[in-house]
Amino acid sequence: MGTFQRFLLATLFTFGLATGASADIASTVIGKAAPEFSGTDSHGNKHSLAAYRGKTVVLEWTNHDCPFVGKHYNSGNMQKLQRKAKADGVVWLSVVSSAPGTQGHVTPGEANTISKNAKAAQRAKILDPSGKIGRLYGAKTTPHMYVINPKGQLAYMGAIDSEAGWNETEIAGAKNYVTAAVQAVRAGKSPEPASTSPYGCSVKYD
Repeated sequence: MGTFQRFLLATLFTFGLATGASADIASTVIGKAAPEFSGTDSHGNKHSLAAYRGKTVVLEWTNHDCPFVGKHYNSGNMQKLQRKAKADGVVWLSVVSSAPGTQGHVTPGEANTISKNAKAAQRAKILDPSGKIGRLYGAKTTPHMYVINPKGQLAYMGAIDSEAGWNETEIAGAKNYVTAAVQAVRAGKSPEPASTSPYGCSVKYD
């Protein structure tokens, strides 16, 4: 990523366009129990973190109108990561915390159409229009990624990779933090790094 693009991104961060406000009740601490949550997906099915105890879980905050999300979906990168996670027995949950009337808010039908057209391969897309789950985790951006180990402990949180831009060409040369974190957890190790600064569009809470 070039100097100008980094400057532009810094400007976006300053005005809250590429990062979100801190959650009031976020309790995410690396190595500690991940916040318990329950939510309903776009098909009307219930999901809770407790239900997936014993499995590695990836949480991906998403907003289909965000260009940073578009970078990873239009290139097929996010779907590739989702398919690999599924093959490895990892539970991948996408979360939409956009409030009604804001960018990225979707009805269940719209969410299903978006996932189908993108050929997404997540376990489920959880709709969180109240922002309850997002605030619980302190989700700031789309994407904002979390990896939870089989013991229910938060192993990684932050950016999807090391290139904080919206250009698809950056993906090939980036270090994918989520992939590295999942591999470390599956090997019984602690991810390194375990926490990074997320990048993307701000989560559109009400």
